[in-house]
Amino acid sequence: MTDIAAQLKGVCFQYANGDGGALSGLDMDIMKGECLLLCGSSGCGKTTVTRLLNGLIPHFFEGELKGDVTVFGKTIKDTPIEDLAGVVGSVFQNPRSQFFCVDTTSEIAFGCENLGLPADEIRKRISSAADEMNITKLLGRSIFNLSGGEKQKIACAGVAAMLPQLIVLDEPTSNLDLDSIEELKKILLGWKAQGKTIVIAEHRLGWLDGVCDRVIFMKQGTVSAEYSVKEFFSLSTPKLNEKGLRAFRTETNYLGYPTGIYPVKEHRKSETITLENFTYSYGKQDAIDIEKLDIPKGSVTAVVGHNGAGKSTFIKCLCGLQKKFRGSAVIGGQRYKSKQLLGLSYMVMQDVNHQLFADTVLDEVLLSAGDDDKQKAIQLLEKLNIAQYAKRHPMSLSGGQKQRTAIASALLAGKKLLVFDEPTSGLDFASMECTAQLLDSIGNDVTVLIVTHDMELIERCCTHILHIENGRI
Repeated sequence: MTDIAAQLKGVCFQYANGDGGALSGLDMDIMKGECLLLCGSSGCGKTTVTRLLNGLIPHFFEGELKGDVTVFGKTIKDTPIEDLAGVVGSVFQNPRSQFFCVDTTSEIAFGCENLGLPADEIRKRISSAADEMNITKLLGRSIFNLSGGEKQKIACAGVAAMLPQLIVLDEPTSNLDLDSIEELKKILLGWKAQGKTIVIAEHRLGWLDGVCDRVIFMKQGTVSAEYSVKEFFSLSTPKLNEKGLRAFRTETNYLGYPTGIYPVKEHRKSETITLENFTYSYGKQDAIDIEKLDIPKGSVTAVVGHNGAGKSTFIKCLCGLQKKFRGSAVIGGQRYKSKQLLGLSYMVMQDVNHQLFADTVLDEVLLSAGDDDKQKAIQLLEKLNIAQYAKRHPMSLSGGQKQRTAIASALLAGKKLLVFDEPTSGLDFASMECTAQLLDSIGNDVTVLIVTHDMELIERCCTHILHIENGRI
């Protein structure tokens, strides 16, 4: 027992706002100093396991919990969540949900302050964590002006500064570019060298070869299979896809290409959407500076670039969501200013929690379509494999299921410009493929832009790649 860091024994859990059991008779031992990978289709229970390990279940997420969960000798049911803070550190799929401060330095310090550490020790740990994460340039920045990937790095630094014994990461690469994933890989190897115990719930799997020590494949709330690293990374692509898992593949590093817009598939339409004077700044910091850009009308264009390149700011300007933005778009000979662009477009945000409003999944989708399209909405939910959740509250779904709900809303909105910010960040293989097929079938009258680091999605549905760096092309 002394070699076990955490143990789940006969664990069953059902969320109070859900109609199914998230976990069912789960048994799992996590050994001290190991890096354990949890994988499986969206909704299989990976995130629930991470919430049990850090005490969010049962102290934050309500539901019926049976069985025993212990972490370094502490029984989760009987241990106040604040007493687990120095033992377990967590990095969530959506880092914004764990932020408490408005600037990056304070956010990294926050956990240490709550542990009651002396000021000098906190400053030392901030500096050490920033160096470890290679984010010194992000210190002193506003949280609100960071990209999704930069927020993920700050969340990791905040955890590292607390020096926990167990580190739990839920989809840590969902918003990271390939270079940042390599940086995260080095950080995890550094944590392993320090003897940390690491549990990772993840869909992008290839980068973990050489990092994780053991793999648990989950299905319908329990352990379906357990693999050694050698066994798991020997599985063929068809076998992985059959399990709903992403392939182990070397992704094309399109970030090495020059900036600009490139065709990657045949696209016969000659009309374009011409963007003019797309400039935007956060105070004195220039975020976007594009004098002119032609985007093929009816295309599905991937917007790529390093974390912090300005991709999310660019699409917010395109949808008329940024205040004080003065650029315009010429479509079919007509010029559209910021407020007019707002009426032409529909955007699925990186954090879909900000745009889920209705009491059920079906009502959420119908908000953008109208009650007359109920049958069409149900058919779309079936294509995205979430029809079984039609009567569930959207906030009771897993991250990937919420993402698909928001995508369904966008596809039924009837807009001429659809914009997606990391639409497959929390999706398994099957869900990603369904999303790609739907985006590919939208039709020539609708122009689609997708901010993404997901090369598999790009290969399946995108006609063009738009590469942005430092807000420019």
